[in-house]
Amino acid sequence: MVKLAPAIVIAAPASGSGKTTLATGLIGALRAAGRRVAPFKVGPDYIDPGYHGLAAGRPGRNLDPVLVGTDRVVPLYRHGARDCDIAVVEGVMGLFDGRIDDNHAAPVAEGSTAQVAALLGAPVVLVVDARGHSQSLAALLHGFATFDSGIRLGGVILNRVGSERHEQVLRAACARVGLPVLGALPRMAESAVPSRHLGLIPAVEHGNAARAAVDAMTALVAAHVDLAAIARLATANATGPVWDPVEAVGSRQGDSDTAAGPMIAMAGGPAFTFGYAEHRELLEAAGARVVVFDPLRDELPGGTAGVVLPGGFPEEHAADLAANAPLLDELADTARAGMPIHAECAGLLYLTRSLDGHRMAGVLDATAEFGPRLTLGYRDAVALTDSVLWSAGDRVRGHEFHRTRLCDAGAAPTAWGWRAPNGETVREGATIHRVHASYLHTHPAGNPAAVHRFVSTAREFDRARVHG
Repeated sequence: MVKLAPAIVIAAPASGSGKTTLATGLIGALRAAGRRVAPFKVGPDYIDPGYHGLAAGRPGRNLDPVLVGTDRVVPLYRHGARDCDIAVVEGVMGLFDGRIDDNHAAPVAEGSTAQVAALLGAPVVLVVDARGHSQSLAALLHGFATFDSGIRLGGVILNRVGSERHEQVLRAACARVGLPVLGALPRMAESAVPSRHLGLIPAVEHGNAARAAVDAMTALVAAHVDLAAIARLATANATGPVWDPVEAVGSRQGDSDTAAGPMIAMAGGPAFTFGYAEHRELLEAAGARVVVFDPLRDELPGGTAGVVLPGGFPEEHAADLAANAPLLDELADTARAGMPIHAECAGLLYLTRSLDGHRMAGVLDATAEFGPRLTLGYRDAVALTDSVLWSAGDRVRGHEFHRTRLCDAGAAPTAWGWRAPNGETVREGATIHRVHASYLHTHPAGNPAAVHRFVSTAREFDRARVHG
């Protein structure tokens, strides 16, 4: 039995309190102190785990009960924290914020930090933005500590403290409700990472500046947080198996022979940064050989039998993507030849005729442009057509996160349908040839059969190509 690594959950009363700075800095500081740290993020966020990964020296992973199901949260945690001394789990939004369900009054919001902390049996450290707080902080903390008996609030980290006197008053307020102060960070120019329309700029794009920001967060936390107290507080009381990608995809012994498996080219680099670590693990468990390529400068690796185009920010790199005309031509040719292609969000945009006026691959009969508003939220979707990933009628939970939109879309079969909050039916995405393209992000660990189906289709394409 693999030992369950102890965990600490970093939460806050609301977004903007400094969770990412604290979590990233804590990961880096614990690592610098000689601990092997497993980094996690609650929810579907792709960006924060990139900074967590830089701090930890190992992939940042997500824990999202909405996308993978509550039964997979502990197994995925155990898989990601294998051989680690401690795990740091950064929460999402406020501690009790999660998916809003207008039809059911659940005691704990689905997908919330509180739900994940309860599933793991891990204590919560509340990060409080101290600006504007004085003695009344005690009332706020009392509410968070008593709101849900299934959540153990283990301590407080005060962020953006204005002065020594301010800190004394805040510490007295925390003592009044019996919560230890585990750290107090001064109000200063934070080690913030530049942001844009969808949040922080991904670490891959930010390059050396991202590394410098992580180092600054690490130094800040190391100087102002009691790391020993954090380590003593960390626990995890959950039970469950370790997630196994081979078991998840149901591979036979022969399927695991990646030396003879089909080659799957997965887009990476600055324009395609959104992805889950489990995706590659599942592709390889299903028998694929995964090779990462950068659409800004590379062509498809020789022998490619399937392509994965994940999410990212192609709108920020449209001119450079358009300049790599050989790859655009190759993608169009291979799509027409029946090579399986899985495109999510950024991948969808990349397969259109044009993005903000820049030429794209032209696999889909549509153009794309930067839009006026953010589209964000979980979706309960139904596959409307058979594809390389799904059978018509399959029900999937996914997540949308984009500020682009399609224009002049043609009549390709629609990938998904779902009911919007206002009751309207939404039809989204496209399937053409062996291409599945959509704005909807799905978590591969929640849908391993789709990964197996994709690799099987790539294997068939590869064999047909070899044997004529």
